Amino acid sequence: MLKHTFLPLLALCLLVGASPLPAGENKLGVKPDEEIGVVLQRLVGTQVQFRLRSGENIGGRLELVGKNLVHLTQLSGAEFSEAAVVVSDISAVIVRSK
Repeated sequence: MLKHTFLPLLALCLLVGASPLPAGENKLGVKPDEEIGVVLQRLVGTQVQFRLRSGENIGGRLELVGKNLVHLTQLSGAEFSEAAVVVSDISAVIVRSK
């Protein structure tokens, strides 16, 4: 069930990862048939932005990735705030490549 939920997200991550970077660099590290949780685990400690299914964006420092939730701190525009985001609500993961 999780694979079907995250296929559109995986496709978007592949497109974002295909942005112009020097050969061999893919900050997301996306690999075929990989689930979003694995990609998120690699990004712990970095600034990320999520596009949610509702259309809203939320960004901050990715602190923790759980089975159903991710923990963001230092939220963009609200640096002294934190958030718990439901993994299944994430439509895309955006990271700064440079």
